[in-house]
Amino acid sequence: MTFFIALFILLMQFLWKWIDELVGKGLEWYIIGELMTHASITLIPMALPLAILLSSIMTFGNLGENYELVALKSAGISLFRIMAPLIFFIGAISIGAFYFSNYVMPFTYLKMSALLFDIRQQSPELSIKEGAFFNDIDGYSIKVAKKDYKTGLLREIMVYDHTSRKGNTQVTIADSGYMNMSADERFLILDLYNGYTYLEADEEKKRRSIRTYPFRRDAFEEQNLMFQMDANNLDRTDEGLFKKHYQVLNLEQLNYSVDSLNEKYSSRQTMFSNNLLRTNYFKKESKNEVADSIAFSYVKVADATLFDSLMHSIDIKKKEQLVTLAQNFARSAKGYIESTEKDLNGQRKWIRKHEIEWHRKFTLSFACIVLFFIGAPLGAIIRKGGLGMPVVVSVFFFILYYLISITGEKFVREDIWPAYQGMWLSSAILLPLGIYLTYKAANDSVILSIDTQLQAIKKLFKKKENNGLSGS
Repeated sequence: MTFFIALFILLMQFLWKWIDELVGKGLEWYIIGELMTHASITLIPMALPLAILLSSIMTFGNLGENYELVALKSAGISLFRIMAPLIFFIGAISIGAFYFSNYVMPFTYLKMSALLFDIRQQSPELSIKEGAFFNDIDGYSIKVAKKDYKTGLLREIMVYDHTSRKGNTQVTIADSGYMNMSADERFLILDLYNGYTYLEADEEKKRRSIRTYPFRRDAFEEQNLMFQMDANNLDRTDEGLFKKHYQVLNLEQLNYSVDSLNEKYSSRQTMFSNNLLRTNYFKKESKNEVADSIAFSYVKVADATLFDSLMHSIDIKKKEQLVTLAQNFARSAKGYIESTEKDLNGQRKWIRKHEIEWHRKFTLSFACIVLFFIGAPLGAIIRKGGLGMPVVVSVFFFILYYLISITGEKFVREDIWPAYQGMWLSSAILLPLGIYLTYKAANDSVILSIDTQLQAIKKLFKKKENNGLSGS
């Protein structure tokens, strides 16, 4: 029961996340049902720890509330002996969750990713967002500043025509407009009002003119643009396009991908170092007047050992040329370093994502055991069953677990911590807490009672007062 409750909550979260992509696209019921089925399967590893936490609190809370734990303990059965069958049961669930994450999840996520991609391509007029470029139409890039979701009116529209494959040579700007599908759903019609179309010269005209380039601006009150679309039936994309994504790989494939990416990263670093040394630190310019003048000046002042002496031996004009050349070299080296840094950072982030996914297959399974050792002793301590107090306590601890997990994963993504530290942070923090709670419950310690905490605080203050009197 708790598992299906947790799965339903997570599924509703998924649905609200993608609701804008699903509503109003005329999807058949079985398409939405297929998507929900795939999403439910991918959420199972996340729902299991929450379900185990809630059910363990409820089970031991009911046993404690009905004094069944007291009866068992009075018969000489310890809490560890009572928990032993459930420990084996939860261990089996954890092992099953691991194999599920390693073999079933990649296949299901592949299916869901391909289906989500196809749904997002359906009825593209509904996918346009305010202030973002829409690039789902081949050869065009469309940006809308504001969109009235009730009337469908678009404001401040910009349409970049890239069908000529020559850059931004044709741009259309309109004050407002509407976007709709044609009756046969073969064309996307964009009705534009009060705007301009800017057309630059093509490459042939640019070559004929040296200083000036032909340019044309057409004003219009109304203009209709038609974009040919595929049929509105949901075309299924080849799933092979998504097979290299890290979330559709199992452990063996992730190991292979991480090794390949690390090797590629190392070779890119080596190539960058060699190129930097060869082409930037030690420049070799052939038949360069400035370089020749430097060599001539160095021979002329062969007895000089300082760079300043060499520079002073060159006349002002040559010196200006030399400084300009050095600045150009420095700018070129800086641009090369910055572009390579972005490339290396991108490769490093991609490696980190693979490492995160590798550890996630273990951490979500191990979380079932960790949260069981928190939930079972908590239920024995608070002695409350049902869906009241157990739900509050379980939600609190699950949110704590989730926040710690997200924080550790963020540190890994930002390359602050290694992957094993960030991904196992939540388990490293909550597992000692579970051991402590289990120990307290086994010894019948009342740690959640306000009276007990007040008594402990009073004893602490009395001890300090006695120490102060004895010292005086």
